[in-house]
Amino acid sequence: MKACLFLGVVLGFATSAGVASETVLVATKPSATWKPFSTRTLDDLPAVAAAPADQGLDEFGGRTDRKARATGFFRVERVDGRWWLVDPAGGLCLNRSVVSVSMLRTPGASAALQTKLGGEESWAARTAELLHAHGFNGLAAWTDTARLRTAPRKLAYTHIWNFMSSYGKKRGGTYQLPGHTGYPKDAIFVFDPEFETFCAEHARQLAATRDDPWLLGHFTDNELPLKREALTNFLSLPAQDPGYQAAQAFLRKRHGPGATAKDVTDADRQEFLGLVVDRYLRIVTQAIRRVDPNHLILGSRFHGAQVRYPETFRAAGRHLDVVAVNYYHAWSADPDLVAMWERESGRPYLITEWYAKGMDVPGLANVSGAGWVVKTQKDRGRFYENFTLSLLESKGCVGWQWFKYIDNDPDDTRADPSNRDSNKGIVSNRYEPYTDLLTAMKRINERTYRLVDYFDRAQ
Repeated sequence: MKACLFLGVVLGFATSAGVASETVLVATKPSATWKPFSTRTLDDLPAVAAAPADQGLDEFGGRTDRKARATGFFRVERVDGRWWLVDPAGGLCLNRSVVSVSMLRTPGASAALQTKLGGEESWAARTAELLHAHGFNGLAAWTDTARLRTAPRKLAYTHIWNFMSSYGKKRGGTYQLPGHTGYPKDAIFVFDPEFETFCAEHARQLAATRDDPWLLGHFTDNELPLKREALTNFLSLPAQDPGYQAAQAFLRKRHGPGATAKDVTDADRQEFLGLVVDRYLRIVTQAIRRVDPNHLILGSRFHGAQVRYPETFRAAGRHLDVVAVNYYHAWSADPDLVAMWERESGRPYLITEWYAKGMDVPGLANVSGAGWVVKTQKDRGRFYENFTLSLLESKGCVGWQWFKYIDNDPDDTRADPSNRDSNKGIVSNRYEPYTDLLTAMKRINERTYRLVDYFDRAQ
């Protein structure tokens, strides 16, 4: 039975309400073997597909038929066993956002922006309308919030503050990796005495938006290297490094004054990683809450193997309001895995990166980036439907954030190595909307609350 359930999770077979009726050819990269993945879409739930869009929503995109105590800011609450965002007006709400909603600055993209959207002056209003028209209610990390906050139709937004990577840039020793910052020996500087002082000063800039009801919350960093090998990595630092000294003290406390790296056990590794995560989150959340007590703290966007570590989520639950997860290499959400996130943290989770790349866009090789590769924009839309349906079945999910707004532009030589040549956007790098993808997104986004009610009745 467990083997069958595992196969269903990997290949995307429906494991509860609704039976998948389609398959999509999927690969991990263009040169890899293409495999058929069973894929569930809204059409497999005809009672919901035939229903009209969600009705009676408030200005933040929350429900008016189901409400909780309003505080004027976003917060979270578990209602009848399901986690919700509660929007500033008190509506129960799920976040549906797009990451990195910003303009490209290459000559070709700038010319297309002028031709298609009327230039920078009208970009914010036109883009906000595009998002609203397809059922999105939010803006995720790395977004041009300064411009988009001026749009006539607002969307909830987030900030990403890069506490650790900003400190690392000042301290020295960090370097660029695809998608995130690298640290010596994958050992973040959480034991540096100066880190706490830096965070207190760095957080002062949060005061500018502390009273804004449209701010959903704060990300503290992106994809920190929180690995089970942390203890041995810290022990390999120079002897004068505060990280080495903290790791040595930890090991000797557990195994005696003569303990060395050879004495490290699996239990030591898990305990030390939990200590690192706990210390990092304690420092950054205290710094944030001293300046901004009003908004949600979303954490550092867990990724990779760390999303399978219970100790990571236990530590997160002591400090965060919502646990942010960049969730790759899954066609459907693994029900056992996401249940672990909620169980160990005692908090809801938000999916903050996920996507698929289509091979039908000329000029984009789709080599860079971590998302799936599929054949067409329709297949990207099918993935969106399949993945979000599996998220909505989980009562711990308070939303998702698609990576990202606009395709990579190979002419952008300053881009991060993970964002060079791939079809990740809801619009092309010349601002052409991907209609097939957006149509699928709209179908799910506009029926999110009907789907929640449907799945909750079925469970």
